[in-house]
Amino acid sequence: MDSRTFRVLGQPHKDREAYVAELGRMGFTWADLEQEQYWIDQLVLMDRGVYEELNQASRLLWDIFDKGARFVIGRRDLYDMLSIPEVLWDGLDGLEPGPKGLLSRYARFDFSISQEGDIKLLELNADTPTGYVEASVVTPWMCSRYGGHSPNTAMPDLVRQAWSEEMPEAAACIDYGKHLEDSGTIDMLIRHSGLEVRPVDCLDLWVDEGILKDGENREIRSMFALYPKEWMGVDDGGEALAYSIENGHLRLFNPLHAIILQSKGLQAVIWGLHEMMAPLFTPGEHRTIERYMLPTYNQPVLESSYVSKSMFGREGGSVRMYGVSGEMDIQDEDGFDTSTLFTNVYQARADLPQISLTHGEYRLLTGMFVIDGQPCGLLGRAGGLITGNASHFVAIGVEQK
Repeated sequence: MDSRTFRVLGQPHKDREAYVAELGRMGFTWADLEQEQYWIDQLVLMDRGVYEELNQASRLLWDIFDKGARFVIGRRDLYDMLSIPEVLWDGLDGLEPGPKGLLSRYARFDFSISQEGDIKLLELNADTPTGYVEASVVTPWMCSRYGGHSPNTAMPDLVRQAWSEEMPEAAACIDYGKHLEDSGTIDMLIRHSGLEVRPVDCLDLWVDEGILKDGENREIRSMFALYPKEWMGVDDGGEALAYSIENGHLRLFNPLHAIILQSKGLQAVIWGLHEMMAPLFTPGEHRTIERYMLPTYNQPVLESSYVSKSMFGREGGSVRMYGVSGEMDIQDEDGFDTSTLFTNVYQARADLPQISLTHGEYRLLTGMFVIDGQPCGLLGRAGGLITGNASHFVAIGVEQK
C-alpha cells in the first residue's frame, strides 16, 4: 500500500496454529475466537513524522480533557448533560479528584488518521479500555519480527508506576476466568504491576454495610476494575457500590472522576467552550482543539456528514453514521445499543482510512494508550466504518529512523 501514513508489511504465516500457540504462552489467549481470526498476522507501519505528531497531539489533548473534566466537577447540570447516573453525583462532588492529568491512570484515545496524515480524535475511553495485551505484548513482538519500532515497550513500566501509586488489593472483571479477553487483560496488568493483587469476578462481589467483600467474605478496600462505572446506575447492587465509594470505604481505580472523561458528552462541553473561545483554554489549546477534535454537540444540530452515538456506547454499539444529504448510511448491528439507557452525542464525521490486508480491505482505527498520564502505546483495530465487536486486532508499529 503506497501512502504517506501507513504501510503494511508481511504475509500471514502458513503455520498460524504455531504462532497462536506461542502468543497463548505469552498471555494472549484470544488470537482466535470461536473459529474467527481476531489477530491479523501482518504489521501496519506508521510514518514516523505522523507518529510524532500523534504523540504530541495526545499529550495536548490529555491536558485539555483534564481541564474540561475539572470544569464539569460540581456542576450537576453538566453531570445530567453528560448522562452520568445520578447515583454517582454525590461521590463526584464529595471525593477529592486526582492530581493534574491523573483523573484516570489507564485510558486510550481512538483516532481516525487519514492516508495524508490528518489526525482527528473520535473518542476517549478513560475508564475501562481493553486491548492492553495486544498493545503491550503482541505489538512489540510483531515489530521485532518485521523490523518496525514499537513505542509500546514503555507500557509495562508505566503500569507498574501507576499501580504502585494506587496499590489495589484486588483486580476485577465480569466473568473472571471465563471471559478470555477481560480475564487476560486483568492477568497481564497484575503481572506488569509487579504487585501481589488477587483477581476477582465482579459477579462474586457484594456490599455489606458499605464494605465491599468478595465471594470468600474478604474485605476489599482498594480495587482496579474493568467495570463500566455508568452501570452503577443500572445494575442491581450498583447503588450500594456507589455508596461504598462515596463514603471512602472503597478506593476504586480508575477513580470515580474518570467517568467524566469517559462520557462522550465531555467532547461536546470542550467543543462548546472552544466555540465561545472560553478563557479556560489557552490560545494554543484552542488551536489544538480546532485541529484535532471534531465538532461535537449534545443536540442533533449537524445536518450532514455526522455520527450519533450514546454518551456511554462501547464497541461500536449505538453508532449511526449519516451522509452528505443527512440520510443514515450505516448503523451498528452487533453491539449493545446503550442509547436506550443514555442520551446521544452528535459528532462531525471523519471516516477511518482504508488499508489493504491479505484477507481483504479494512478500515483502520488507531488507538493511543495513556497510562499514568503518558501517551505510550499504539493499538490497531481493523474493521468496517464502525469499529465493532467483529473487528480484528492488527499491530501498528512506527517506521525506523
